Amino acid sequence: MSEFLLIAGGLVLLAIGGDVLVRGAVGTASRLGVSPLLIGLVLVGFGTSMPELTTSVQAALSGSPGIAVGNVVGSNIANILLILGAAALLSPIVVAKGVLSRDGSFLVLSQIALAAALFLTPVGRTSGGLLFAGLIAYIGLSYWLDRRSKNGAAALHSAEAESVSPPKGGLLVSLLLLAGGIAGVVIGAKLLVDGAISIAEGFGISDAVIGLTVVAVGTSLPELAASVAAAMKRQGDIALGNVIGSNIFNALGILGATAIIRPIEVPASILGSDVWIMLGAAALLVLVAATGRRIGRMEGLTLLLLYAAYTGWLAFGSL
Repeated sequence: MSEFLLIAGGLVLLAIGGDVLVRGAVGTASRLGVSPLLIGLVLVGFGTSMPELTTSVQAALSGSPGIAVGNVVGSNIANILLILGAAALLSPIVVAKGVLSRDGSFLVLSQIALAAALFLTPVGRTSGGLLFAGLIAYIGLSYWLDRRSKNGAAALHSAEAESVSPPKGGLLVSLLLLAGGIAGVVIGAKLLVDGAISIAEGFGISDAVIGLTVVAVGTSLPELAASVAAAMKRQGDIALGNVIGSNIFNALGILGATAIIRPIEVPASILGSDVWIMLGAAALLVLVAATGRRIGRMEGLTLLLLYAAYTGWLAFGSL
């Protein structure tokens, strides 16, 4: 029972801490005069991915590579099938053709880079450094292109920043929220990882399965909240942009930073199937973004059913 309480407490702290961290970061940056474009590109994506980062690092340091890698791969799958499916089920998502085509291309490249790094197991500091460098290149190139062209993608990234409500009060309030959010996420990740390891050991379930399911969904709660809120406001492009941006950050930033801190041995089970499911989900999302197809309630339900089938297959295989 104690391990379930650890997981529940960890998930609560991750959800609350992640939201507070993003609001504090956006408020701090806004009061320091940072442009909405840069806030949308960096802080929103980085902030919502902080639960994944802290959890994967904690898992790697605790000697649970299955949780560290499963968290990244599972979060990328959950972002597309679960979160985008839930958002579309609540309110159909319509995205203008071509608005997210560039970020969609970066998404494909980042997922391919992630898969390549995983197949070169263990993922060492060199591979981690290259992945993280890819994230920096993506942010820098996107910011440069958006400032030059003022295209739809630039407007979208600015809108992502404006969709976050900064805290009332001055700079000190924002800094306190930022610090409190970071503390909440770090403590929540520790509780979640400890609980997940206990369950894996106590019930004979591989840590990879725990990482791909419970941990991955738990660390994706900030993306779920942001995407559902955007969909309810009829801002489908922001909901889709949140998912694409989060998956890029997860693939390049989260695994990259984790491997730099502690090289990771990748479980064979993840290489055998889950990586390919992640790539397939990314290809499906890019197709939607490139063609401007409408993601209606039926499509949302289909995505949710696909995720249910995937998790059911994982659970059946672990028995």
